[in-house]
Amino acid sequence: MNPRPILLRGGRVIDPSQGIDDVRDVLLAEGAVVGIGREIAPPEGTEVLDVSGFVVAPGFIDLHVHLREPGGEHKETIATGARAAAAGGFTAVCAMPNTDPPIDDPASVGFVAAEGARVGAARVYPVGAVSVGLEGKRLTEIGEMVDAGAVAITDDGRPVWDAGLMRLALEYAQTFDIPVASHCEELALSRGGSMNEGIVSARLGLVGIPNAAEDVMIARDLMLAELTGGRLHVQHVSTRRGVEMIRAAKERGIAVTAEATPHHFTLTDEAVDQYRTDAKMNPPLRSAEDRDAVRQGVADGTLDVIATDHAPHHYDEKEQAFDEAPFGIVGLETAIGLTVTQLVETGVIDLRRMVERMSCAPARAFNLPGGTLRVGAPADVTVFDPAEEWVVDPNRFLSKSRNTPFAGWKLRGRAVYTIVGGRIIWKGRG
Repeated sequence: MNPRPILLRGGRVIDPSQGIDDVRDVLLAEGAVVGIGREIAPPEGTEVLDVSGFVVAPGFIDLHVHLREPGGEHKETIATGARAAAAGGFTAVCAMPNTDPPIDDPASVGFVAAEGARVGAARVYPVGAVSVGLEGKRLTEIGEMVDAGAVAITDDGRPVWDAGLMRLALEYAQTFDIPVASHCEELALSRGGSMNEGIVSARLGLVGIPNAAEDVMIARDLMLAELTGGRLHVQHVSTRRGVEMIRAAKERGIAVTAEATPHHFTLTDEAVDQYRTDAKMNPPLRSAEDRDAVRQGVADGTLDVIATDHAPHHYDEKEQAFDEAPFGIVGLETAIGLTVTQLVETGVIDLRRMVERMSCAPARAFNLPGGTLRVGAPADVTVFDPAEEWVVDPNRFLSKSRNTPFAGWKLRGRAVYTIVGGRIIWKGRG
């Protein structure tokens, strides 16, 4: 049964897909947007929400999330991850395939899609593996995974080390009009490293990962995208040169999109000081110059998408010695706050660009429903308060894991309502 209609009254509606940035009402009914304008008269039985002072945006979409199920349910499940996403203001997430076993066949893709639908929180879109078993040797059955619900392919967590296989993936994926998302890491350069190679790693006595480990693979994959005409999506860009290469590739007309994470546009490798494993991630936090280049890439659209790379880990795993602890941090419930605080409040981008990078551009990059409030579009809406100040308390996360370097940070900006298919699935202080 469809939920009763919802009227979002008097919010600042920001929808870059329609060029809207104005105070308006938005009417949702039968799972779709049915009206957008001023002083809309609600039908009988409508739930009217006063959202004055808040931003009303097309639902935010996170293209890069690790939900850990199957195999890593002690870290996260599809259910807990989808609920954490909703609490963070995301109406949809894309689940990475590096689970145990990997999401590399139609049955596993179908499992993720079905479990995501059963939970009834943020929408969950499965991403299939490029290679069988994530081993980088043999291409998966891409078409069958797409039929089962896969919206893209990637071996995220590992690079596709074989250039010939990456070429095949980019060629075959065109048949199904999906992108190949690339974890850009040259293992011969990164192997044994646990943080950025630089002054901080030298001081701490840790083996570093040079920028070149990422840059070499970005360059390779951009050339392969140009060769094949395939759609490439570069994940979690962290280096200055990587941003420059993607910018130049776009100017040449190569079909590439790319993402920035909140941790890479916020922190530097100084956050690893005192061997803080909650600041250990891959690609690693880099220099201030690299961080600033990532910010500029988000500002000018070189990095089209803000994605979290939400990577939950159990407390005991992160309590190991630094070089033994796993890479990754949780990010779904801090993304809005970090983006507003680090980019909007500092003047790097405005709220319109924020909505573009977190909603419209992700929908386009992976051909997903949503990313717009046009009449007839899915009733997926993020309502957030860009002025709300709050302190990050990991103990209040809906995620199963707490591995964040932002505990105790004061942030500005938080989700008020997350609406999926016309249903309120998260309500904050509003």
